[in-house]
Amino acid sequence: MIPRIRFQNKEQVPFVKELRKRVNRYFKENKISRNANMHMVIKTISMFLIYLVPYALIYTGVLSGIWAFALAITMGLGMAGIGMAVMHDANHGAYSTNPKVNNLIGICIHLIGGDVYNWKVQHNILHHTYTNIDGLDGDIHQDPLLRLSSEQKWGKGHKFQHIYAFLLYTLGTLLWSVIDFIQYRRFTKMGLSPEGKLDKAKQFRKLLVYKVAYWIFIFVLPMVFSPFAWWQVILGWLIMNMVAGFILTVTFQLAHVVEGVSFPIPCDEGKVENEWMIHQLKTTANFAKHSKLVTWYVGGLNFQIEHHLFPNICHVHYKKISDIVKATADEYGIIYNDNKTYFSAVCSHYKMLKQLGAKPVVS
Repeated sequence: MIPRIRFQNKEQVPFVKELRKRVNRYFKENKISRNANMHMVIKTISMFLIYLVPYALIYTGVLSGIWAFALAITMGLGMAGIGMAVMHDANHGAYSTNPKVNNLIGICIHLIGGDVYNWKVQHNILHHTYTNIDGLDGDIHQDPLLRLSSEQKWGKGHKFQHIYAFLLYTLGTLLWSVIDFIQYRRFTKMGLSPEGKLDKAKQFRKLLVYKVAYWIFIFVLPMVFSPFAWWQVILGWLIMNMVAGFILTVTFQLAHVVEGVSFPIPCDEGKVENEWMIHQLKTTANFAKHSKLVTWYVGGLNFQIEHHLFPNICHVHYKKISDIVKATADEYGIIYNDNKTYFSAVCSHYKMLKQLGAKPVVS
């Protein structure tokens, strides 16, 4: 079971009240919705096209050789794009005010091989609630291959993790088909449910049906109807997942495992030093805020601070409210981690991997 973790009472923190007031005022004064707009709709269509058009072209056989390789890479780009810029908002309830719309769009995670229940538990409950707390935040718990927190046990192999980590990141989505069943068992055993009462049997049926549908979509149909041999289909799937896995994993690492972020340790009574929103600021970093291309493609995940503070706001609004968040944080003397470019964020993550991989000095 998850240990009881308690953050400081937000009513005792003026920063929280002031930040919420300013962000609410922004939407009210500008008379705009916190949810998706036409820009988001166009992006949604674009991401699906990047993923599905190459899939359709596979059936024609007009592209072969190096061009077939390019189709797999393009599908990988679309797969990551759907995960970051479409599914992510919907499964946070940020795409629409209508839960049915969010649920409908959110199930597109099955189209790229994932599972809604597992994702919501792993991401919405564990990661967003207990960000960078070792043992609770599953996104930093990669033991034994990677040491992504100063609180994790060190092993001799970790001293080379800054060299091999980026290669491991390509495996990020390859194991979904297996891990989803393992996570289902673990999460249901813990009694975790992102929505209402947990029905284990119903969740398992959904998981199995969607997995079989995905396997048919991604393996069986191309093997039967396309001119490509079975091994070529599997190779294409591997390439697609390696591209998507690398992009997805690196993007999330740049937000929480970089220089300047903290890895808080709850005390024996389960109390965390800071209020929850301040905890998010201390454990999260932005990157490449001024890059239109990065912002468009990663679904605003380069504005990770704003996302963690307001996960129910669609990412198309993050750029605007980031100025409000930073100004308020500066005013109250709270750190606002921000790497100016994508490259500088990658370098910071590399340095952090090297730092965490070094043998801890025992005082």
